[in-house]
Amino acid sequence: EVAAISQAIERSMPIFGICLGGQLIAAALGAQVRRNPVKEIGWYGVSPTAEGSTDPLFRHFGDAEKIFQWHGDTFDIPDGAVRLAGSEHCENQAFRYGDRTYALQFHLEVDAALINRWLTTPVHQREIDGLGPDITAHDIRAATPLHINRSTALGDQLFGEFIELFSTRQKRQALPSR
Repeated sequence: EVAAISQAIERSMPIFGICLGGQLIAAALGAQVRRNPVKEIGWYGVSPTAEGSTDPLFRHFGDAEKIFQWHGDTFDIPDGAVRLAGSEHCENQAFRYGDRTYALQFHLEVDAALINRWLTTPVHQREIDGLGPDITAHDIRAATPLHINRSTALGDQLFGEFIELFSTRQKRQALPSR
């Protein structure tokens, strides 16, 4: 995967990675992927950096948005990349490399049904149970209705902007009549 991502970057192909995908992009660009000091599972505040506030994909973010997370690892920002967002427990939540490669640590692609599936999967249940009393599936389920609509709207805007930026669709052009 890392070799394929490296080749895609060399060919200036648009690339978008979420969570592990973002970590693979970071690794392909020579950055370290490592354990995050805190395992983030649930809803956490994510804030854009100054550069993120003006980025075409992140410009819709407010100062701090509650975004769904499920990760224990994180990435360093690769040389030449722009850090776009961070959080209290995970400094590097997003970056852009050039103008065609984006990496996120958080999950804007989820909906309530997917979150519930993750929470009911035995391997994920065991992972949450191992975190102690501060993070529970019950608390995550209770918080989801409070944040999912805004998160989904941000995801629609962010993914839509990415598609618009890199659409290969030819625009129709009206030619003058003779």
